[in-house]
Amino acid sequence: MTWLIELDERLFFLINGLARKSAGFDEFMTILVGDYFIPLLMSMVLFALWFLGKDAQARERNQRTVFCTAAGVGFAAAVVKLMNLGLDRLRPFEAHPDTVNLLFYACTDPSFPSNSTAAAFAFATGAWFGNRKAGALLFLLAIVWSFTMVYCGIHYPLDIIGGAAIGILVAYAAVWVLRLVEPLPTLVLKGMRRIYLA
Repeated sequence: MTWLIELDERLFFLINGLARKSAGFDEFMTILVGDYFIPLLMSMVLFALWFLGKDAQARERNQRTVFCTAAGVGFAAAVVKLMNLGLDRLRPFEAHPDTVNLLFYACTDPSFPSNSTAAAFAFATGAWFGNRKAGALLFLLAIVWSFTMVYCGIHYPLDIIGGAAIGILVAYAAVWVLRLVEPLPTLVLKGMRRIYLA
């Protein structure tokens, strides 16, 4: 297991070592890594998906996709929270304070798994089930966001891989749970249509 941690740290320093070479690129990466920019873009994709569809059937499929995605993100956050109770890996900037190029604020939660990555990949996977184009766009955003976390010094690559695996698996579970609680999603959608929200 030691070799995996060593490989993880070596890969981290390879990526994080790219930072502080261009002030303009570093500034761009700090915008992307932030808590708002990419999450807002992802939310806007889901908001658009809720109202789009060439007919009523396509709109309903998109709306069910949004339900699935929201459930997946919620479940992913819960799983990461539970894992953090037992796992407390130091962030790279905590473990190597003198060598990490930290371009973001010093997060205080455990490094493994990455909560943000878990949520981003749950977003993407949930959307992929119902709308491949939206899912592909969200996967692209999730990958970019995850890379910036390593570049900016706040996560190791293994934190990202762990978070991505949780997000994907939990989104699969969310699909199963929503099928299990049917007709609840259908009743919610009907209620929302009555008040012109769907």
